[in-house]
Amino acid sequence: MEHSFFYKALVFLGAAVLFVPLAKKSGLGSVLGYLFAGVIIGPSVMGFVGAEGQDIMHYAEFGVVMMLFLIGLELEPELLWKLRKSILGLGGLQVIVTTAAIAGIAMLFHFNWQQALALGMIFSLSSTAIVLQTMAEKGLMGTSAGQSAFSVLLFQDVAVIPMLALFPLLATTDILHKPSNDTHEAGTWVAGQPAWLHAAIVLGTIAAVIAVGRVAVRPLLRLVAKTNMREIFTATSLLIVVGIAVLMGRIGLSPALGAFLAGVVLANSEYRHELESDIEPFKGLLLGVFFIAVGASIDFGLVSQHLREIILWVCILIAVKSLVLLLLGKVFKMGTEQNFIFSFGLTQVGEFAFVLFSFSFQQGILSLETINIMTAVVAISMGLTPLIVMANEKLILPRVGTDETEERPADEIDEKHAVIIAGFGHFGSTIGRFLRANNVPATYLDMDSDRVDTLRKMGYKVFYGDASRVDLLMAAGADKAKIIVIAVNSPEKRLEMIETVKKHFPDLHMLVRAANRYDAYDLMNAGILHIYRESLDTSLRVGVDVMSLLGFRKYTARRLARNFIRYDEANLKRLSAIRNPDEYVVEARKYMEEIEATIQSDRQFLTGEADLSWDPDTLIEEVRASLQEDPLQ
Repeated sequence: MEHSFFYKALVFLGAAVLFVPLAKKSGLGSVLGYLFAGVIIGPSVMGFVGAEGQDIMHYAEFGVVMMLFLIGLELEPELLWKLRKSILGLGGLQVIVTTAAIAGIAMLFHFNWQQALALGMIFSLSSTAIVLQTMAEKGLMGTSAGQSAFSVLLFQDVAVIPMLALFPLLATTDILHKPSNDTHEAGTWVAGQPAWLHAAIVLGTIAAVIAVGRVAVRPLLRLVAKTNMREIFTATSLLIVVGIAVLMGRIGLSPALGAFLAGVVLANSEYRHELESDIEPFKGLLLGVFFIAVGASIDFGLVSQHLREIILWVCILIAVKSLVLLLLGKVFKMGTEQNFIFSFGLTQVGEFAFVLFSFSFQQGILSLETINIMTAVVAISMGLTPLIVMANEKLILPRVGTDETEERPADEIDEKHAVIIAGFGHFGSTIGRFLRANNVPATYLDMDSDRVDTLRKMGYKVFYGDASRVDLLMAAGADKAKIIVIAVNSPEKRLEMIETVKKHFPDLHMLVRAANRYDAYDLMNAGILHIYRESLDTSLRVGVDVMSLLGFRKYTARRLARNFIRYDEANLKRLSAIRNPDEYVVEARKYMEEIEATIQSDRQFLTGEADLSWDPDTLIEEVRASLQEDPLQ
């Protein structure tokens, strides 16, 4: 059909635009949104695409190539060396132990050892997109659970490369007789070669790509960059990636491996960030199309026939991965609470599974029937992630947290001061260090058990616990304290603490951290008077320095900044009561114009003769300038 390509493009793009935002809004993540879109437009539901889904897959695999190139760009050797213990230790053991455990179980299901090993490697991976998004949304990336998860995911992303290199060696002879594979194999440089020579050609080509890339690619990019034509630079970036990918195809490996090597070669290049920004749009769109094609290619008739097997595999995967992660977390001395967050967050199978399933079918390792069944297993495990995380938060962590608190020494709750600081992260710790430097004692509370242990080793007597609990606040002396500083990261947890303090400790003065003005609106509507926007003072300090560098007296600029804060705080209180978005825009614009007019009036006054103030920095500069003009003075 003449318009078939545009028709398919319309269907795929329309499905992505419709279903992905809905999935993100529901907390399921973009990957599941793409998969669900593919299922809906596929032959099993609406039938907008049928066999064409396989044709689109060939184009969409280019998105996988782009993704691996960007992963390679992030792997700076210096960074890997600094994180070698957590990445190689925790991440490496996770992949090895999980692969071995699942491979053993797969052999009990009568898979041969090659197929079992392939399934073990595929299922050992977790979803980078889902885990990092979940950790970031919950403010856990700075915790030991978040950092450990990042290290494991980074190792898993890198481990995909040796997996792609190993898969051709796992091909089973009873499947390789297919004519399509024979035709593909005949077009490569390793056709008909024994296994040892095949491996030698592969390793030699990879070494040559790395060597030539380091010598030739940077001068080429430098030459292209001098043309100042961004489209040519983008074309050159794609040429490098595609060229190495094609070379990998000629030696019988996945083009994705070539893309990864290209990224690693350029990881330390001065053009790294430019390359990343040029490739990112291609990666995001084509990778989304790839996931849609995966969803469209699922055979639900086959899935319904093996429903019990699918559910059994999902349960096995979640149980095995969570147990392995819990064990490794214990070995690497993670706190109980952080270990549960870390372990249950990575129980799903990752998006790379779809890539490896496709490649395993091309290499004749797994049958199409097995891949369809296991694809459903992967999708279900990803869909269950929000529920598993929620169950961990609601059912397990409260009990673990209670046990952790009860295990603390009894004398911890006997230390009571006039000031309580709830949340000892980067914001609260700055306040605590300032008070401590001025001999003002305070009681420090934090919900991150590992951070508590680290801070205690540094000399800070920080107590583990959730400051929204009445009993913990009572033990910390909130009934006799004068001030509580609420500095936790989560806006929801801040509001929960405020309600607890207002209800049970009405005489306790609350000073509350706010991330931005919208967060401040919620705190104002909760009745808080002392609100501190964490970015406001820093932003105005930058503004003061800008004015100073432009020739304004620094003292005058500081006075203008103080006036700005005063006027902005007044307007903040008025804007906090407005809930209608359209009305808010109108009123905010009006208040902004009022502030600008008032500040400009103040500036004319302060910079005129009425401003008799001076600052030492400006006077010193003026003296130096006069001495340069007349050295005899």
